[in-house]
Amino acid sequence: MSLADMGPLLQTALELGLFSALTVLALYLSYSMLNVCDLSTDGCFTMGACVGAVVAISGHPYLSIIAAMGVGVLSGFIVAILQTKMGVESLLAGIIVNTGWYSLNIAIMGNASLLNMNKTETVFTGLKEALAGTVFADAYRLIVALVAVAVVVIFLSLFLRTRLGLAIRATGNNPDMVKSSSINPAFTTIVGLCVANSFTALGGCLLAQSQKSVNIDIGSGMVTIALASLLIGEAVMTKGGITLRAVGAVIGAFIFRLVYTIALRFHMPAYMLKLVSSIIVIVAISGPYFKKRLPLIKRSLSIKKQGIDREGRADA
Repeated sequence: MSLADMGPLLQTALELGLFSALTVLALYLSYSMLNVCDLSTDGCFTMGACVGAVVAISGHPYLSIIAAMGVGVLSGFIVAILQTKMGVESLLAGIIVNTGWYSLNIAIMGNASLLNMNKTETVFTGLKEALAGTVFADAYRLIVALVAVAVVVIFLSLFLRTRLGLAIRATGNNPDMVKSSSINPAFTTIVGLCVANSFTALGGCLLAQSQKSVNIDIGSGMVTIALASLLIGEAVMTKGGITLRAVGAVIGAFIFRLVYTIALRFHMPAYMLKLVSSIIVIVAISGPYFKKRLPLIKRSLSIKKQGIDREGRADA
């Protein structure tokens, strides 16, 4: 790979990383803070893309952002209600909602599995025209993605320091303590999942409008990608407060997409990319575990080596 290819490669990885970073930040709130594993991410991401595309095609590109985040809130609300009010386990609730959203997403797209937006005005169109002829002409997607991610990071940093945000964090750490403090953990779970899923839907909306098309599989595997990115980000930012950990999640999304993009540049078959995602997840999850186990492994090897040396001297 030549140096001339590195610039476009890094820009592509950064753009895709920032779009998926919105979903990673959603998991940062739901998984890391609220301690809820929400498997409805794939369907919610696709729903945000579908609703955003349909509203943009109807002539309202900026309203599409609000509409997409609105259905994300609805998705999070339904998942939370299943968990907190209907006794459904969190994993099963996410699977149920994700399955139902597949049919609903096709209905939103008018019984089609693909929508073309080549002639549609999007949130990127105005900025592209404004930057035409400047040095930033090819960076309009990157600028929009940067602004969206920066706004979400700032929002999370402020929100999680409020009284409600602290209650959400406490719910993830110790639900029993929250109950004893006269805080309703069901309410904090509902709010947390609604906010998180709005970020997921926003990511889907922006990605669809960026690539000028949306298909029913646009969110396939997004929960795996987001989880891997989140774990990579936690490995990068091992210490720090809310803001630094959120920034770490964004960096993790970029690193994941960079590996993904490099794999594509080396002409890896498309069907192998799911395997690449799985391997990255395994490394991200098992890496910290083996890092903790490393001193014990070294000590065990050292003891075995000493035992072999003693046996050798005894035989001599």
